[in-house]
Amino acid sequence: MTDPEDWLLTGAERGNPDTVIPAWTAGNLAEPLVHGAAYFDRLVTAVQGLTAGDHLLFTDWRGDPDELLRDEGPTVGELFADAARRGVCVRGLIWRSHWDGLSFSKEENASLDEAIEEAGGVVVLDQRVRRLGSHHQKFVVLRHVGRPEADVAFAGGIDLCHSRRDDAEHRGDPQPQSMSSAYGERPPWHDVQLQLRGPVVGVLDTVFRERWDDPTSPDSENPVAWVHDKVLAIRGRSHMDPTPLPEQPPPPPECGPHHVQTLRTYPKVLPSFDFARQGERSVARGYTKAIRRARRLIYLEDQYLWSREVAQLFATALEENPELHLVVVVPRVPDQEGAVSERPQYVGRHQALETCRRAGPDRVHVFDLENHEGTPVYVHAKVCVVDDVWASVGSDNFNRRSWTHDSELSSGVLDTTLDTREPRDPGGHGDGARTFARDLRLELAREHLDRAVDGSEDDDLVDPELFVAAVERAAAELQAWHDRGRV
Repeated sequence: MTDPEDWLLTGAERGNPDTVIPAWTAGNLAEPLVHGAAYFDRLVTAVQGLTAGDHLLFTDWRGDPDELLRDEGPTVGELFADAARRGVCVRGLIWRSHWDGLSFSKEENASLDEAIEEAGGVVVLDQRVRRLGSHHQKFVVLRHVGRPEADVAFAGGIDLCHSRRDDAEHRGDPQPQSMSSAYGERPPWHDVQLQLRGPVVGVLDTVFRERWDDPTSPDSENPVAWVHDKVLAIRGRSHMDPTPLPEQPPPPPECGPHHVQTLRTYPKVLPSFDFARQGERSVARGYTKAIRRARRLIYLEDQYLWSREVAQLFATALEENPELHLVVVVPRVPDQEGAVSERPQYVGRHQALETCRRAGPDRVHVFDLENHEGTPVYVHAKVCVVDDVWASVGSDNFNRRSWTHDSELSSGVLDTTLDTREPRDPGGHGDGARTFARDLRLELAREHLDRAVDGSEDDDLVDPELFVAAVERAAAELQAWHDRGRV
């Protein structure tokens, strides 16, 4: 077995001496939940199992209190408020956000805050970010006091809001958010979240507590909000009061074969974070370390990929490894129309992809998705698989903003279980393919290529070269269908 430090950052390589989280934890069980419907269903079951004295801690970029988590409910607001009424300690950190008119979510986040606080929970609208930055982390931690074996966390790219509750059919969430007209009235949405059990749950608990306990005012970058919240405080209610958290339970016991490394982005800000005085760039550093080991296949799903600086990392890998292929799945068109939002994304993505294509002209393969009606599917997932060994799922996109400016969180997974399917060691390092990384890539490939979900049609998907050929062939056949008038 390879040394985990070949793929995972050491504590020193994280580059943040102010944090107390470990370099990584062993003995975890990570399970990908593909699509918001799968994640939301699992979240409802887990939260409804909490009892008085348990902890529910969450962070989010956007939260809609009326978002239905199942067809019959509950909504996000109802689920968390009911937990608070049962005596669960419910605490949340939501980005305060910019004005809704700019396609952000200020009003929705404030509404989720109110729904939970009326039931006894506490939610802080957090603006401790760089100027024009955001809190983009999306995770939920559930601690069962006295029952650590039941502890579970969910972390990845799925917000608790409209448009996220889609499934493999990609008919879209019945509660859509406003998007480009190309995606129709119910925009199809592709996304991924991880369910995590084991010691990493304690790590995510610590990540939440570091932000919660930071002494800087949550309104530090928003003087108007500071005045607004002072008025609310006089009335007995405030968005800026992170009340003390209960004592942190010990980490859950080991329960699986997965090393999990919690990667983060925090900007350098003034006043500085106590837990990251110079910021943290472990997302960028973690991806860089893994991608430098790539020899045969890098598989990406990403919302943006529009930074030449980030693209240069892939370009260098392509230049140095003549058998390496890069397969990228991105949205067909940006989420918002108009010159301000749409055109810069097209330009940035073109620059990034051309940087890669110059390095490997016939080894860069870029695709978008559509459902069976021909409607584009918005790709919001942030997934990376390298040589079927290392995999990550997170909130960060492959752009400079996610790697330097916003708060982000990604989970790098290194399975200790060797995969016995050929090729057994695609990278040639002697690492051996790992079950989690390969299964994640194949699960996504089956959906995108309409293959059997049981894996019975995987014969040309396991080997990297055959996989690339299969994806190219499927895209060519779909394009031919369009060219024939979609008959």
